[in-house]
Formats: sequence, structure tokens, C-alpha cells
Amino acid sequence: MTDAAGAGNRKGPAGDTNADCPEQTLAGGAKEAARLDDLVQYVSLHVRIPTALSGVVLPFVPLYLAAFYLWIHVYGGDTTPSDNNNNEVVSGENSTATDATTTVWNDVGFIGVVAIAFLHVLTLLFCYWSVHVLAFLTCRRVKLPGANVLAKVVPTANNGNSKIVPVRSAKLDDGSTQYFLVFQKTKYVWNEDRKTFRAVEFPVNGLLSRYSASRGLETEEAIKRATNTYGNNEMDMVVPEFHELFIERATAPFFVFQVFSVGLWCMDDYWYYSLFTLFMLIAFECTIVKQQLRNMSEIRKMGNKPYLIYAFRQNKWRHIGSDELLPGDLVSVTRSQNDNIVPCDLVILRGSCIVDESMLTGESVPQMKESLESLDNLDTELDAEGDGKLFVLFGGTKVVQHTAPTKESLRAPDGGCIGYVIRTGFNTSQGKLLRTILFGANRATENNVETFAFIAFLMVFAVAAASYVWVKGSEDPERNRYKLFLECTLILTAIIPPDLPIELTLAVNTSLIQLTKLFVFCTEPFRIPFAGKVQICCFDKTGTLTTDNLMVEGIAGLAPNGACVPIEEAEGNTVQVLACCHSLALLDDGLVGDPLEKATLAAVDWNLTKMDSVIPKRPQFKPLKIVQRYHFSSALKRMSVLAGYLMPYSNEVKHIGAVKGAPEVIQKMLREVPADYEKVYLEYARRGARVLALGIKEFGTLGNQKVRELKREEVECDLTFAGFVIISCPMKPDSKAVIKELIQSSHKVVMITGDNPLTACHVARELRFTRKKLLIMTPSPGNTFKWVSVDGDQKYDLDRKNSKRSTSMLLATHDLCITGEGLQYLQLNDQKYLREVLPQITVCARFAPKQKEFVITQLKQLGYCTLMCGDGTNDVGALKHANVGVSLLTSAPVKRKRTEEEQQQAAATAAASAAQVAAANNANQQLTPRERALRRRQEQINQTQARLQASLRDMEEQTMVKLGDASIAAPFTSKSSSIMCVNHIIKQGRCTLVTTLQMFKILALNALIQAYCQSVLYIDGVKFSDTQATMQGIFIAACFLFITRAKPLKTLSKVAPLPNIFNFYTISTILSQFAVHFGTLYYLTSKATELAPPRVGKVKLYIDMDADEKTKYEPNIVSSTVYIICISLQVATIAVNYKGHPFMESLRSNRMLMYAIGASATLVLLLSTGLAPELTEFFEIIDFPTDFRKILLGVLVLDILGAFALDRVCSFLFGETRRAAKS
Repeated sequence: MTDAAGAGNRKGPAGDTNADCPEQTLAGGAKEAARLDDLVQYVSLHVRIPTALSGVVLPFVPLYLAAFYLWIHVYGGDTTPSDNNNNEVVSGENSTATDATTTVWNDVGFIGVVAIAFLHVLTLLFCYWSVHVLAFLTCRRVKLPGANVLAKVVPTANNGNSKIVPVRSAKLDDGSTQYFLVFQKTKYVWNEDRKTFRAVEFPVNGLLSRYSASRGLETEEAIKRATNTYGNNEMDMVVPEFHELFIERATAPFFVFQVFSVGLWCMDDYWYYSLFTLFMLIAFECTIVKQQLRNMSEIRKMGNKPYLIYAFRQNKWRHIGSDELLPGDLVSVTRSQNDNIVPCDLVILRGSCIVDESMLTGESVPQMKESLESLDNLDTELDAEGDGKLFVLFGGTKVVQHTAPTKESLRAPDGGCIGYVIRTGFNTSQGKLLRTILFGANRATENNVETFAFIAFLMVFAVAAASYVWVKGSEDPERNRYKLFLECTLILTAIIPPDLPIELTLAVNTSLIQLTKLFVFCTEPFRIPFAGKVQICCFDKTGTLTTDNLMVEGIAGLAPNGACVPIEEAEGNTVQVLACCHSLALLDDGLVGDPLEKATLAAVDWNLTKMDSVIPKRPQFKPLKIVQRYHFSSALKRMSVLAGYLMPYSNEVKHIGAVKGAPEVIQKMLREVPADYEKVYLEYARRGARVLALGIKEFGTLGNQKVRELKREEVECDLTFAGFVIISCPMKPDSKAVIKELIQSSHKVVMITGDNPLTACHVARELRFTRKKLLIMTPSPGNTFKWVSVDGDQKYDLDRKNSKRSTSMLLATHDLCITGEGLQYLQLNDQKYLREVLPQITVCARFAPKQKEFVITQLKQLGYCTLMCGDGTNDVGALKHANVGVSLLTSAPVKRKRTEEEQQQAAATAAASAAQVAAANNANQQLTPRERALRRRQEQINQTQARLQASLRDMEEQTMVKLGDASIAAPFTSKSSSIMCVNHIIKQGRCTLVTTLQMFKILALNALIQAYCQSVLYIDGVKFSDTQATMQGIFIAACFLFITRAKPLKTLSKVAPLPNIFNFYTISTILSQFAVHFGTLYYLTSKATELAPPRVGKVKLYIDMDADEKTKYEPNIVSSTVYIICISLQVATIAVNYKGHPFMESLRSNRMLMYAIGASATLVLLLSTGLAPELTEFFEIIDFPTDFRKILLGVLVLDILGAFALDRVCSFLFGETRRAAKS
């Protein structure tokens, strides 16, 4: 095959598009329900509108002109006196009224222009934030690509952000123009026939015969065509400059909002607070950008380093760089040396090899890869993700050992395996993982819909408060409308604390850091909160719940009464089957392969050589040479080999066929089935043993031609029964404890395995998945199924008419097990019954990988949040589709060592801190009390900043996921074989969920209180000093930081947290607590107003004061009372709404938060009682009358108790935990 582009494929973002699927992006980009592929939802085409006519310029020109005209010429002109000198002079009162009216209209005009400008800036920012808004305002739709055409590409969920990319063009050999675009390193080409973009079709689903017959890229034209179509085999990642990334983050919606708020506060003279906030924001964003740059540099190193490799081009072996490989190339692959990895995805045509795929799939056992020359039937399509992966070498894996081709037809100079390149660059399996890490959704919770909905809910109250201020403030005609408008805007911005995005990010990153310390790595952090919502936990059995240290108990089915005889007493036929029927290989490092096969080979006491011969240690057996392997397949549930042995005293070779597999499959292949066949294997399966049936067939002497032509079907028929090998799979030591903890913590636990249903049911009972009797869905005569008990005594019909009632009656006394065969039956015959019964299933047995995937996707469609834990090979589909997929690795974890530079920096920082403390102590002795208090405040700011920096340093060190840590199998990868990691992930997920919920409750209450203080009380003349506002802000920032640092408890709670913010409990507790706090504020403010001296003249608001008056803050009893109440309410809000148990450490354990609350409560006490005059002077609080102090303290205590009591009542009525999943 000379043209690689000729081999088409039909699925996936890496070029796996389906040529036969219906059109998905119509001319002009109208989207249909179907998506383009796994990466792209749809593509629409646009061209830029001239700037002057775009939606960001044209609509605003008339608005500006109209606003300026009305402001200056209509309402802003001076009143012209009449020329008639006899007219009476306008009276002083009328003149004053006219001046006031003119001033009002001037203010209104100015506010109007500012509002239009604000709307204009907001429109421009929305164009930056949203690709859809940008396309709508600055582009128009077109139907076909061409010069200067842009494409809006919208990816599928969790695959990054939408983007507008240029449509490029290239001249083809025939003179035509090909249009294409590149999105997330993936090339999409315009299809003229279907008027849509399609991913470049890599030759991954061609006929095996086409690969086998290929002679590589035979002509210069073919090489050029392949280069133009696919590009080189490169994984180039450009690391952007610091300023580029910073601008990207500094224009994010939250950051812009906060900077806007800071600007408003500065205009209102809150300098200290504003600059502290701005400094904290910029420092956080700079640190995040530094971390991103470091991560990108690390990811850049993950790409393939080019090295020289032999490629068969133009009928000649040539040494070329691995980055020059193209689909359609024939290459020679040898054992990986100098850390060289397989450079691309390729099909092995000749030779065989053993590959370490742990870097991609998480499978620690090296996999044997066969070539197409071992197959008889080549008229089938390659399924690289299914059974065809036996013949595919994936990019990013390491070749541990290779065997040169035996045939002389085509041999490489270095004696390597011959492979056909099918995918290159970012379209390989390794490239797909890198794209997930690079472009997947990584900004965790700060921009999700729920957050914005909650802010919108709070904005309702803020708008009401701002409206109140505007209406009441406008009653005074002399008041400056601009300043009043500024004050109203400040109320709107005060609702969201400036550190909200920081805290929401830290809540997730704290969990990431904790998981990393436990050697659990995450490539998709947005999934962490999902772990807190998990309802159904699914587990693979073999290698996940059970260990790989298998024990061969013996051989059953040949002795009388089906007794199990020790392996040492087994018959010759049995020993021969066990010795040769396997996929093991001997490397320099020792024997590698399936742990079960290693256990059986060790049990029969035979040795494997590098030449695929098995040699017995006991003299009564003859050595065997494995001639041909027919590998195990999930669909076939069996494997077989053709082996030969030398007859004594001659050169004659006799051949035998050896087969092993599932007993029910082998039964159909036996020449003669023993009478007690089913009874024996079912008995051992019920005991939890793994049972494999063995069969052997004598072929006699076969010629070389006959051996090559022998088909699998000829080996797997007319077998002589050689017994059942009984293998016990010991449980992992902590499996039982983990399952127990999960069941006790409101989770439904399910086992999904490819093993026998009876064995699976036994393991389920051993691990206490269920304490009830299990019913297995078993076929019965008449092509129907029944629920049959494990011992076969009880049988129940599938009552599909009254399915709900019959299922609930069954579940009262039993739990259910469904087989792959049963699932297939229900899929074809009764989908409704399947949907009803599936969430109640406890064991899924004899399930193929695709069926595992189906169960997970079906449960998700039914509204369940699912977790899947497996070993990363057969479970890849299920792991990827689960809300939380956990892949288990078994390679040893390595701690990150601090570099010498980091150690020196840490030592220098510690020394500098010590010097600063000593200097500060000496200096403090020479300062006045007020200066000392100011210095303490500055130190508090510095400490808060230092703590934030420490958190971010931890985040930098811990959250970087490297290629060896992650796997393509799942978003979570554990570098431990224990399933304990599942509990750790759920604990951290629940902790993150509860932390976020608590923060929103606290924010909501603070915002409602703030709305009242800044509206009703503000109009009454109550205001705070700059010092008071700054200290209040520091307290809130510190408390939120300590809340996000909370750690989960060591054991999972019996109840699950609420899955989202909007629920009866959260809304009711917020409103009821606010009612109590509002009552406190209103009552104490009224009392303070009674004690205040009578007001002279009208209320002078802060906006009415001149510069000199603003600098003089004169405390009074009302403003001092309100400030103390506000601090007390914040203490009450955090103390009441921080739950801690049962999901995370309690307030007592969270020492830093407890100290912050304790310090604030002490501050309230000292300020109220006046016991510390220096403190009251620093906070600018007046000395209260004795009777009022008692009332103040008494009401504040009642406020905290009342808020706590109402929260408990709401919790009792509505519940603050999720209901348990049905089990």
C-alpha cells in the first residue's frame, strides 16, 4: 500500500471519525444533536465584520452621541435671562431651585455616560470571555471555508474550552485547495461532499490484509502526500511567556470583577483594604501562572524525544528520525534502550515483542504482542481498542523484549519487529493523554454554573439594598448623584468577597495535595467534588479486590466423586496443558505475564526458556516447544496453543493442541463430556475458587505447511477432557475493611467482573458486599431467564409486567447477580425492566469490557453518581465513563526530593524570619501603643499572605501530574494496589463538597448582613473607619483560608453530604439565621440610637463630606455598636455553619480556625466591656454606658444561641445529609 491516506478509519478524535455517520455540521455551521466526534461537538464558520460595523462599536456610537447631546445641550445648558430689562428679577428661591435642578441633570448625565461606557467595557470583556459572544458580535456566518474564514470550534463536555481558530488552506497535487483547521493539536479537514469538517482519517480501521501486504511508502509522492495529510510525528508544546498567561488569568470574570470592586473602594477612600485585597489577588495569580509555566515545562518533557529508527521507504531501509515517521511507514522496533519509547502507534506485521504499558494503561504486567503473520484470517478490520490491541504497539510504551521475524520475506538491518505506523503525534494513545492533561477542564469549581447561580441569588438582595440607598439618597436634592451612584455600585460589589475565587480553588487544591501525598494522582481536578457525591461504587474483582498471589489447589473432575487431587498427582495430559497453554515470556529480569499463568507453571514445576520451550524438572515428562499461540480473548473466554515434542530415539515431532478456558465454553468442545462435569465445577465455583477447564488434542506429526495453515477452530474441537484446575484467589488484606466502610457510609457497592458468577458471588459474600442470599440470572429452557439461587434450590420468574413490585419483593430477602448473557437478553428484549433492576444489582459476572462500560453509562443516565475502580486494562471504558474512575498501579511511589536550591532558599527564609522577629521585638519597645498596634496589623496582613503563599507552594510541588503517574485509563491513578485509595478519594471529595457548601452559607449570611448595613444603616449615617474595614476583611480572609485547609476524618461518615447548594436545608437555614441576625442588628441599633445625642440638621452621609471631614472619623455610639455587632455576627456565622463532623475535622481539631474565632470573640468582649482601652482606641470604639454594655453582650449571646438553635431545627426538618443509596 503506497498511500497511507487511503486507509480509512471510522471513529474517535484522533482521526477515528465515522465516514458513514450522518452529517453533523451543516453548511453555515448549524449544529445537529449528533456530535462531530469524541472531542468536538460542532464547528461553525464565520468571517470578521469590519470593526466600525461590529457589535462592539456600531450600537454604542448612537448611544454615546445621544447621551452627550442630552447631557450637554438639552439638560446641561445654563438658564438664559430674558433681554427685556423690565422683566422682574427671578426670585432667590427659584434661582436656587433651578441651580439644583441643573446640578441634578448634570449628575444624571454623567452617570448615564459612565453607565454606557461601563456597558461598552463589559461587552468587550464578554467578547474576551466567551467565544460565542465574540462570534455573534464581530463575525457573520458563512457556509463554506475560504480566505480569511474563521471556525468556531465547540468541544464536548470536559474537553477544554471553545475556541475561534483560523481556517487554513493547502494546495494539493491535483491543483485543488484543501481547507483545514487545527484544534487542540488535532487536525480537521473540510469534506466537500458533506460540507463539514472531519478529523483526519488515520489508517486505524483498515483490513488486516492491507497492512500485511504493505510495502511502506514506496514513492516520493506518497511521502509528500502523507506529510501534507498527517504532518510529522511531533509533540511540540510551546510554553507561553509569563505575561501572556498572566493577561489570560487577569481577564478572567472573577478577577476583573474584583479589580473593578477594588477601584470603586479606592474611589471611596478605602485605601488600606483595597490595596491589601489587590496585592493578595495579584500575588495569587502570579503564583498560579508560575505553577502553570512549570507544569507546561514538565509536560513538554513528556513528549517523545526523537531518536534514529529504521524505516522502509521507497523499497529500502533508511535511518530516519522518529519525529519524521508517517502513517503508512514500515518501521523496525527493537528493545527500548536509553529510555527510548515506542514513537507512535503501530501494528506489528512480523515478529513479536513484550511491552510494558504501565505508563499508559496502569497495567503493571508486561503484555505479549503478536504479529499479523500469526493469523489465518486477515479479511477482518483492525479494532485497536478491542481484540486488535494484541497486535498494536501503542506510542509511549516500552518494548521489554522483541523477537525477530522468522520469515525471510522482510527483515530489518537491526533485526527488529516490523510494524506499520497507524497514528502519529498527538493522535496516538500517548498524545491523547497529553491532550487530556493540557486541555482538559482544570480550573476546578470557581467558574461552575452553581457558583454563578448562587451569586445571582445573593444579587437579588444586593439590588434591593442598592435601590433603597438610591431612592432614600435622592430625596435630598443637593446630594451628589455621582457619589450616590458610586455608593450603590459599591453595595453590589460588596456581595462577593475578593478572595472567593482563591478560596474555591484552594478548596479543591487542598484535596489534590492530600491525595498526592497518598500517591493518588489526578489529571482532572474538577472530578474531586464528584467523589463527594458518589452513590454507587463499582469494583473489578481479579487484581482489584483479590491479590495477584494465586494458589493452585489442585485438579478436579478426573478422580472419583470429583475430588480435588494435588497437582503433584495430576495426570500427564493435565500437566502438559498447564505447562504449555499460557502467554508467559522469559526476560532478563525473569518471568513476566499473567499472575495466574505464572502460578500454574510454578505449580507443575516446569521451566520456560527464552525460545518458548517448556522443560520439566521431572524426567517422566518430555519437553514441549510452543509452536503457535491463539491468545486469550474476552469474547471467546479461552486460549489455546499448538505445541510439539520430540519422540525418543528419532527426529519425529509430535504435536498436541492444549486449550483452557471457562468451563461452560470448553464443555461444547469436548469429544466426551463427563457425567458430573457441571456438578463438579459449580461446586468449586460456589466455594469461591477460580475454575478453568482444560482440554488436550493429539495431532500426531504435522508438516511445516500444515502447522502454518492450522486454524484455531481445528485446535479447539474434539478435545479430551484434562480436568479442572482449581485456583484460589486470596483477598487483599484490606479489601474487606474498605468494603465495610463504604457500605456503612451510604454507598451501594457493586462487583463487575469477567469471572464465573458463582466465584464472584462467593467473593461478594466473603467481602460482605451482601448479607442476603444471592440470586443469579440464569438461562432456562425456552430462551427465557430465571432468578436462581447459588445452590439452585430457589427459582423465581422474571416478572416483567409488575417489575417494580416483584423486584422489591425479591430484594427484601435477596440480592441480585446478573451475567453478561443475561444483560444481553434484557438489552434485546426488555430495556424497561433492565433500567429498573440495574441499580439493584450487586454482582455482575462474566461481563465483557464493553458490558462493564454499558453498566456505568446506564447508571449515569439513571441519575446515579458512579465510581469505578479497576486495574486499568479490561476496565478502561468503564473507568473513563464513570464520574470517578480509579486505576490501580503497582509501581513503587517515589517522593519528590527538594533540590539544593530549594533547601538553601528555605534556610535563608527561616534565617530572615528569625532576624525580622528579633528586630521587630527591639523596635516595638521604642514605639507608642498606637504605632505598635499598627505594626501588629501589618504583621497580620503579612502572616495571612505568607500562609497563602505556603498553600500555593504546596500546590506547586504536589499537584503536577507526570506521565508515569497518570494513565489513560482513568482520571485518578493510585500508585498502590490497595483499594483503600477509593476511600481516600471519597473522603477528600466529601471534604471539598462540604467546605464549598459551608463557604457559600457563610458568604450568603455575610452578604445579607452587609446589604442591610450598607443600605438602611448607611442612610442613617452609620459608617466604619478604614482601620475597622481592613481588620474585618483580614478576619474573613483568614477564616476562609483555615476552612479550606480542613482535613477529612480518618473514617468515612455513615451519612453523605448534600450534593449541591440549592436545597431546602441550605436556603432555610440562611434565611432563618439572617432573620435572627437582622433582629439583633435592628434592636441594638434602635437602643444605641436612643442613647445617642439628638441629631442636629439632616444626616450627613459619607458621600456628602469633603476631603477634610472624611479623614476625621468621629466614632459615636451607633457606629461603634454596629461594628461590634458585625464582628460578632461574623463569629456567629462561622461558628454555627462550620460543621466539621462527620465529614471533616471538628472546630476543636481545626486549631487555626478555632484560634481565629476565639480571638474574634475575645475582641468583641473586650471592645464591648472596654477592658482594654488601648484596643478600643485602636479600633476607634467609644466607651459604652454600663447598662448598655449588659444589653449589648446579652443580646449578642442570645443571637449566637438563636442562630445555632434555628440551624439545628432546619437540619432536623430538612436534613443536611443526602439519603443513602438503595442497597
